[in-house]
Amino acid sequence: MGVATKQNELGPTGRPERVIPAPKVLDRHGPARIIAMCNQKGGVGKTTSTINLAAALARYGRRVLAVDFDPQGALSAGLGVPAHDVPTIYDLMLGKLKDPREAIQKTGTPGLDVIPANIDLSAAEVHLVSEVAREQILGGVLRRVTDDYDVILIDCQPSLGLLTVNALTASHGVLIPLACEYFALRGVALLVETIDKVRDRLNPSLELDGILATMYDPRTLHAREVLERVVDTFGNSVFDTVIGRTVKLPDAQIAAQSVLEYAPSNPASEAYLKLARELVQRGVVA
Repeated sequence: MGVATKQNELGPTGRPERVIPAPKVLDRHGPARIIAMCNQKGGVGKTTSTINLAAALARYGRRVLAVDFDPQGALSAGLGVPAHDVPTIYDLMLGKLKDPREAIQKTGTPGLDVIPANIDLSAAEVHLVSEVAREQILGGVLRRVTDDYDVILIDCQPSLGLLTVNALTASHGVLIPLACEYFALRGVALLVETIDKVRDRLNPSLELDGILATMYDPRTLHAREVLERVVDTFGNSVFDTVIGRTVKLPDAQIAAQSVLEYAPSNPASEAYLKLARELVQRGVVA
């Protein structure tokens, strides 16, 4: 897929700004690429990015399943699906429910479905610790529905515990949302080390799909320096797309909508659409 470059314009990553065309329409769907949205530090825009990337991919005709894998249930709330008194990912992990389709809920966005989670999931690590092949349980669950979707995004909890290891073991790739702040940057080395361990011991095909800079404010020297350091360290693993700070992102979540629906003209809406196009252009997503 050809990519045009804007003459003499550099983007926030210091690379030439690229115009990435809309992806081709798919003539068939599945099997899905499973991507873990992962960062053990909280407050870096992980759930926000899962919601809005999922909505952007669905906008381009991809069938997307978002899996809420955080006991806080923010993904479920942010997409307006009930997470209580309904089947959840916890029921699937513990084998109380065998067919994932019984837990899947439609959202207000065509092409985007969700498996919800609630606080019950916090007990899963205790229950799973004595299970055989406990790191591979989520993978077994998701394999039953991979043919139904083009992309499965797992919104991981902010930790590197057994649930996150399950997500990494189930996934083909990892996307790391990284806030443009010094303390967020410090934890990435530990996360990359965990990814390497999972690749060595549990999932040899696991890839780093990319690092997404979030909460970027170009007016501050601090944010610009952090982003520059991330690009210097991780090179082309850093997406050209950068998500800027805006109040519209938390406002959209409170309204239980993606920013694409809540504020379609906001720069964050275009940024997530660009990220979806970049994932397809890089060959991460079909």
